[in-house]
Amino acid sequence: MTFFICYNMIGDNMDRVLEIIKYILLGIIQGITEIFPVSSSGHLTIFSRLFQMDLSNLTIFLMVTNTGSFLALLFYFRKDIASLISGTWQYLLKQNPVFKNDFIYVLKLLIAVIPIGVFGLIIKDYLPDDLLTVGFSLLVTGGLLFYVFYTRNANWQKDITWKNALIIGAFQAFGVFPGISRSGITMIGGLTQKIEIKKVLKFSFLSYIIVSVPVMILGFYEAYQASESIDYLGYTLAFIMSFIFSLISVKLLYEYVKVKNLIYFSIYCLAAGLITIILSLWVF
Repeated sequence: MTFFICYNMIGDNMDRVLEIIKYILLGIIQGITEIFPVSSSGHLTIFSRLFQMDLSNLTIFLMVTNTGSFLALLFYFRKDIASLISGTWQYLLKQNPVFKNDFIYVLKLLIAVIPIGVFGLIIKDYLPDDLLTVGFSLLVTGGLLFYVFYTRNANWQKDITWKNALIIGAFQAFGVFPGISRSGITMIGGLTQKIEIKKVLKFSFLSYIIVSVPVMILGFYEAYQASESIDYLGYTLAFIMSFIFSLISVKLLYEYVKVKNLIYFSIYCLAAGLITIILSLWVF
């Protein structure tokens, strides 16, 4: 009898350890895929199914891990953000024309986040989260990344115009679909406008920081209202991993990525999309 009790206790503890490891892995996956143009929401949907995890509160889990990515980007771009806030303050309140460009840049960022904010609120409750949708969305992401790779030999613009900001925002709106990479689709939107890739990345991540604030507030409210239980330890570890790996990933991407390297992300998304479609049809 004692043997069976001990065996059951060990089994329960091992199950708990495995569950925690899964949360840690999901946090790592979120941190990497939020930054790289391969879709974090799509990957979390895929791996939560592969890990057979009951994430009935997937929206809340995404909010928690996205907060980790948000804070990582906030830390990485802290000097740029401080400069933009200070410059906007100097221009609006002290009428200092030297800082006009900072104020204009902030306005362009706000214009770029309007489409995803409006579109996201309208269809938030109708977004599909099945693997088949994720698979096809990854194929779309991969195809678009291949397009910008194929047309990469272009004369880049010096600055982001008002028109560019609006078009980038329109592209970014489609990032609400699981499997469509928000960073990837924003990058694609900018590159199709012939904007240099590092300028697009900076604009993309700064717009992500802006749009994340209301999303986080809404997510915390939904977490407070949720009737289902939440694994606080698992969510906390996933949050920490998301922060760490988002910080590592943005440093690598921002400092080393080139348009010609997008072919590798394209191939990955196309392969991941096909595998996901196969899994959705014959496994899950």
